[in-house]
Amino acid sequence: MVRLPGRPDTRAPRSFGHPRAPFGARHQGDDVGDGPPGVVRAAVTGRSLAGQVFLFQVVIVLLLVVSAVVAQVLQVRHDSDLEARNRSLSAAGAFASAPGTAAALRTLDPTAVLQPAAEAARRTTGVDFIVVLNTDGIRYTHPDPDRIGKKFVGTIGPALRGDTVVEELTGTIGPLVQVIVPVRDSDGRVVGLVSAGITTAHVGGAADQQVPLLLAAAAAALALATAGTALVSRRLLRQTHGLGPYEMTRMYEHHDAVLHAVREGVLIVGDGGRLLLANDEAHRLLDLPEDAETRNVLELGLDDETAGLLSSGRVATDEVHLVKDRLLAINQRPTDLRGGPPGSVTTLRDSTELRAVSGRADTARERLNMLYDAGVGIGTSLDVSRTAEELAELAVPRFADFVTVDLFDAVLKGEEPRPGNEMRRAAFSGIRKDAPMYPLGERIRFVPTSPPARSLVTGQSVVEPDLREAPGWQAQDLERTGHIVEYGVHSLITVPLRAGNLVLGVATFWRSEKPQPFDSEDLALAEELVARAAVSIDNARRYTREHSMAVTLQRSLLPRTLPAQDALEIAYRYLPAQSGVGGDWFDVLPLPGARVALVVGDVVGHGLHAAATMGRLRTAVHNFSSLDLPPDELLGLLDELVARLDQDETPEDGAAALTGATCLYAVYDPASRRCTIARAGHLPPALVLPDGTVEFPDVPAGPPLGLGGLPFETADLELPEGSRLVLYTDGLVEDRERDIDEGLDMLRDALRHAPGASPEQTCRVVLDRLPVRPADDVALIVAETRVLGADQVARWEVPADPAAVAEVRAEVTRRLADWDLEELTFTTELVLSELVTNAIRYGRGPIGVRLLRGRSLICEVSDGTTTSPHLRYAASTDEGGRGLFLVAQLSDRWGTRYTPHGKIIWADQPLP
Repeated sequence: MVRLPGRPDTRAPRSFGHPRAPFGARHQGDDVGDGPPGVVRAAVTGRSLAGQVFLFQVVIVLLLVVSAVVAQVLQVRHDSDLEARNRSLSAAGAFASAPGTAAALRTLDPTAVLQPAAEAARRTTGVDFIVVLNTDGIRYTHPDPDRIGKKFVGTIGPALRGDTVVEELTGTIGPLVQVIVPVRDSDGRVVGLVSAGITTAHVGGAADQQVPLLLAAAAAALALATAGTALVSRRLLRQTHGLGPYEMTRMYEHHDAVLHAVREGVLIVGDGGRLLLANDEAHRLLDLPEDAETRNVLELGLDDETAGLLSSGRVATDEVHLVKDRLLAINQRPTDLRGGPPGSVTTLRDSTELRAVSGRADTARERLNMLYDAGVGIGTSLDVSRTAEELAELAVPRFADFVTVDLFDAVLKGEEPRPGNEMRRAAFSGIRKDAPMYPLGERIRFVPTSPPARSLVTGQSVVEPDLREAPGWQAQDLERTGHIVEYGVHSLITVPLRAGNLVLGVATFWRSEKPQPFDSEDLALAEELVARAAVSIDNARRYTREHSMAVTLQRSLLPRTLPAQDALEIAYRYLPAQSGVGGDWFDVLPLPGARVALVVGDVVGHGLHAAATMGRLRTAVHNFSSLDLPPDELLGLLDELVARLDQDETPEDGAAALTGATCLYAVYDPASRRCTIARAGHLPPALVLPDGTVEFPDVPAGPPLGLGGLPFETADLELPEGSRLVLYTDGLVEDRERDIDEGLDMLRDALRHAPGASPEQTCRVVLDRLPVRPADDVALIVAETRVLGADQVARWEVPADPAAVAEVRAEVTRRLADWDLEELTFTTELVLSELVTNAIRYGRGPIGVRLLRGRSLICEVSDGTTTSPHLRYAASTDEGGRGLFLVAQLSDRWGTRYTPHGKIIWADQPLP
């Protein structure tokens, strides 16, 4: 039987046959009104519990007040005596040690000297008397002159011996405290005595005045305490409904009997999770400790779910909880719904017979959870191998102890699988890593009798409940299968990965630690898991194929090797985006006159369309660069081309299919060290000077290609030899987590950490120091400038006179001899003769000739006209028209480029 904590079982058998009023009813004549009179009347009667508590508390308060008054009076008296003693001792000692007191005692009339001084000291110190005595006890001074010369009343013996005497006595002036101190001469002998005293009435007068105030305060405290007690009793009277101790005891016994009789566990939990009451059935069902009451339910050793429910106080209806070996149906309601105390009451009912049903429900719930997790956890990426790994990781250890996934090689490459029994292990997961199975990545050829091969042929799942009795599985590899059985693996399920009509591979589930073999229900779950994974693997395969095609297209559109040239030492990096392909591109284009053009651009968007547009723009740049146009004019032509592309690709609904692109075009001349740059919406280049200084040249920013309406401008830079020009796309410096300015600052810092580095080293440093996450393509070019020295360039001014051609040939011959190029003398003389003659005959001055020796020998003839000569085939009867034909035959390449002051005809010959 449950009992309230701390209350002994003193109940005696009672007869409950007599009639009684319902609990909470008031007895006739009881007054439990709300006002204090009702409380006082209830207290006087003493029949109610509240009345008894009221009387008891009033008596206690009264005793406390009386005790406080008595203690205060005693304290006042003690303080008065102590004050009287201290003041008397101070006055007597001060007078006895005053200068002249000892000398006055030796005079013929000590009274005449000491009486005025003693009276003055008495009035000053506030004592009642100061009396000077001789050693025989005869007074020399006294406030009453009639007493001078008479015997002193008091004990003087110890004072004559040099001690101080303090005594309390009742004199003619009432109860007093007097002190006697000796008077010593210069030799230390006692020559007289001084006595000072004060009545206790004089000292304690102020304290006596405090007694009425003390009594008034005590009366007020008694009144307040009585009022407070009345309020407490009033509340108790309401809560007990006017019941007396007998009725309260009987009500408790009835409640206790009911709690003991019911066959359901009952718990009452207070605010904060503290267990207030638990009946015997609750103790039995929950196996509670003996001291469970008053402890927090979280400390009773219950499982987390049940303890959490009891401590939360939330409403629960027939919730089933597994507590130890019992299934308990729990109902819980709060106790404060109608203004009651905070907490909850809980009932427990044993439902152990539902264990089997609950077990099956838990299994079904776990399988549903696993299928849900498969829906959200498999296929998070478009990578075939990673998707297979997600299937294996999901099933271990919730369903199987080991899982292997084997796929055809063609599936891993994004292609459709081909029939056969040879596959590659794409994923493996297990509770341990030392299982003797085929390792990850190994190619496996399954024998026809093995479960994977049978699944591939039939398209059906295969269950082997006992591997020791599975000869078809053992025939795969007798040694390995023997090790697997010895390892403890005893059962497997093989399920084909089917996506439509395609079989992508097989997934195999193995058990070793779980003793139960796979059954039909496990097979259904395995097939559902594999079916969901097969769809994701097929999607990843299709994406892999399309991505490979796009990357192949993109790679084919980008330069595979850089052309040989003398102007720049170049290194580059290209990082494709992780998902999809972009439209970033770059190019290095040799130009006439040993010059080199650097191009970097970015097409808006991703995918095949962006890659195809990039290829078209790169081809256009190649074509436009062959015209040897200035950078601003070339970007203008590209702008028109992009605008036409937008018009050609406008969809049927009329919406503009804006292609959009950015581009930067730079031309570097190693002979003059000048670099001309123009950009269309692209980021500015970075320039690393030979001393390590990094700057971003101020290149005018034109609009992106395709917008039109605004001209492009150029910037001319003179670059010292050994300068590094860095071109890049926005994928290098721009990211969702940082803005463009922060990326440019990071690029600047990275370039500062590579002073004097080669272009190749600079590329490596930049990519190492910048946190590049290629959500977008990244193109990076680092070009270090070279210079054609004076010993590699020869110039001549040619007058407009045909006779000057011979002088030019002579100068050229000498210069070729200095360059050890005598083998090219004849062809060079012939080429220059034809070009100079045409300039003199058809052009206008000034006419100049320049030879450049680099990887090839370049001959240039300039004049002031912009009319370009055309190659034509002369008839047999024509006298002219064969000069350019000879130039074309004797040179690898030739052409015309225009300058602000005219044109230059050039021809390029290979060096021997």
